[in-house]
Amino acid sequence: MGKRRGLGVAAIAAGGILGGAAAAVALGTVLWHRATTRAVKRLRLSSDISQPAVFSTEELRELPDPVARYFTFALTPGQPFFRRARVDQAGRFRTGDRNAPWRPFTAVEHFTTVPPGFVWDARIRMAPLLVVRVRDGYVAGSGAVLGKLAALVTVADQHGRPELNAGALHRYLAEALWFPTALLPRAGVVWDAVDARTARATMTDRATAVSLEFQFGAQGEIVSAYTPRRYREVNGADVSTPWHCEYRRYAPVHGVMVPLEGEVAWEVPEGRLPYWHGRVLDVEYDGEL
Repeated sequence: MGKRRGLGVAAIAAGGILGGAAAAVALGTVLWHRATTRAVKRLRLSSDISQPAVFSTEELRELPDPVARYFTFALTPGQPFFRRARVDQAGRFRTGDRNAPWRPFTAVEHFTTVPPGFVWDARIRMAPLLVVRVRDGYVAGSGAVLGKLAALVTVADQHGRPELNAGALHRYLAEALWFPTALLPRAGVVWDAVDARTARATMTDRATAVSLEFQFGAQGEIVSAYTPRRYREVNGADVSTPWHCEYRRYAPVHGVMVPLEGEVAWEVPEGRLPYWHGRVLDVEYDGEL
């Protein structure tokens, strides 16, 4: 009888501990969502929401041929310039070397185009009952990354370094294909020809300037992006590393052609190291938000 009573007390105690942990995770999740809401609000407050201009083929006259073909493929005359976008995503993500396991993720990413900025809020499932929340952003010229285990325990907290700012702006430029008016010269993007299938896009925001080389497919679509120098954290240090993106499965979304799948990889000495496989679940623009 005493043993049963002891087991019962232990079970009650264990239940209380688990219940307390669940309550803590629930509270942490609520606080995480509130912080994301504040971050998105700061992003939107920085945005110019004046009446947007519209796309005209006259803008393409001075552009390299592959770039002009891309905009003809992606946009139609009269398309309003996007000021904001929201992209829902899902896929697989990993950190570490090529032996590291892939983890499923879902994410919502908010963008502004004037000025360029984003807030990416991701939920990465590390195990059946273990989730890491990641908020990656570029707001008012400053990059930031915050990661918390179960939305409670901080595992990454970086912000404000010039290398981080540049890496975040590189990411924005690579993801602007989801709202392609942001790649037009009026958005501050400078295009230079490399060859018949390649052009370099350069974007400057405040003190940060970055470039990507885009390759174009037979229909005019962008199939990949590359830079020989994007910063990657290695043992606490920022290491300049070649970075590569691939874009797949273009489809019309609200009147524009955007890629619905992609892959992102580092080019490390051991070879290509993919770390993000993703697909677009939904896209909303401007007035829909």
